[in-house]
Amino acid sequence: MTNGSTTNNTTISPEMTGRHDLISSDQVEGTSVYSPSGEKLGTVKYFMVDKNSGDVAYVVMSFGGFLGMGNSYHPLPWKALHYDRERGGYIVSLTREQLEAAPAYAEDMSPDWTNSRYGSQVDTYYGGLPGM
Repeated sequence: MTNGSTTNNTTISPEMTGRHDLISSDQVEGTSVYSPSGEKLGTVKYFMVDKNSGDVAYVVMSFGGFLGMGNSYHPLPWKALHYDRERGGYIVSLTREQLEAAPAYAEDMSPDWTNSRYGSQVDTYYGGLPGM
C-alpha cells in the first residue's frame, strides 16, 4: 500500500504534486469553529461549492442548540475561516453576537441557494464586518 495515488503504474506522492494541504470534504464536516479568543462557536455542517469554478464559496456552520437540537445554520464565506493546526479546527474573526445577528436558517428550512439574493445577503453581512 502506498501513501499516494497511482496512475499508469506510477505512484504519485503528495510530495511530488505539492498538494499535501488538500483535505477531503468528509474530514472538514464536523470540524470545530472557534472565535479568536478560543470560544467554540460551532461545527462545520457542510460547504457549498460553486459548480462552475469548483471553488468553495461558503461553509455552513451549525451554531447553538443542545445535543444537535435547536441548531441554527450559518453560511460563512469560506475565505473567512483559517485552519489552526494546534486547535485542530477553524478560526473565524467573529464574536458569538456577530454570528447571532448573521443570516441563518433552521434545520428544517433550507435557503434557496439558486436565488442570488440569498448569497448577496450573506456576502453583504460579512463584507460589512471589520476584518472580513
